[in-house]
Amino acid sequence: MALITTTPALSPGNIAAAGRPDPFRVLRHVWSGPMGRFALICVAAMLLCALFAPWLAPHDPIAIKAALRLKGPSMDYWLGNDQLGRDVLSRLIYGSRIAMTVAFLGTGGALLIGAMLGLLAGYGPRQIDTLLMLFCDSLMSIPMILFALAVVTLVGSSVSTIIMIIITFMVPGYFRVVRSQTRVLKRMEYIVAARAMGASPVSVVFRHLVPNMTGTLLVLVAMDIPAVIAIESGLSFLGQGVQPPDASWGTVLNDGYSYIRQAPHIVIAAGIPIIIATLGFTFLGEALRDALDPRTARQSRGDN
Repeated sequence: MALITTTPALSPGNIAAAGRPDPFRVLRHVWSGPMGRFALICVAAMLLCALFAPWLAPHDPIAIKAALRLKGPSMDYWLGNDQLGRDVLSRLIYGSRIAMTVAFLGTGGALLIGAMLGLLAGYGPRQIDTLLMLFCDSLMSIPMILFALAVVTLVGSSVSTIIMIIITFMVPGYFRVVRSQTRVLKRMEYIVAARAMGASPVSVVFRHLVPNMTGTLLVLVAMDIPAVIAIESGLSFLGQGVQPPDASWGTVLNDGYSYIRQAPHIVIAAGIPIIIATLGFTFLGEALRDALDPRTARQSRGDN
């Protein structure tokens, strides 16, 4: 008697790769490790400060109090006061708003544009691929700092200008990753099967290609956010970013550097959130990589 087995009917809608990440499983995996737990706590703290700055800041960040000029930490002013008597802690809490805004809008915009161009280059005609590769290679050859200073000089320094500069220079990186992933994934059996069964290019891209490269892109975004924060802080430190009286980590750092001999507490306080943000998002990227690629985690434990 012949053994008859049945399989569910295939359609372009239910053909999917096994590598699609489950958000809840990934989050549990990240929280299960000490590095991931530390990263989530740091990132959550930064986001809470950015969202609820008016309620968390103990004082007005732009209120000038000449009597408290360059005072050290006290019970009322935990991180001391700057050269104008403003509360350093309140300025850093408000500065987290600018840092997180620039970080998420900058990386988000670069990811969106880079992913669209990468999908078009990897899945589209060869002529478009060649033109986009030439454009991105040309863009990457321009020194970023010189370009940023030139744009700020011509357009003017503002948060929107910084975001535009960051997007411009981060697009080629995401473009290359998405293009490479697209060229590999479109040759996979489930993609070929979906196309053979009549799936449109739009359906293939958004139902199969994009979900299966989401994990890689999330890791890249988490790793890039510290660099974006450093760029914003660096431009503000040079006086080409956020302008007074608005508070930014870079402007507070610049104020502290100018008075480092009289009040070293300002420089130390301004460096703390930059370090925490860098460690938090870098560790988050590492934890996400381990959660999305268990082989990497096993290799790391084996090497140790």
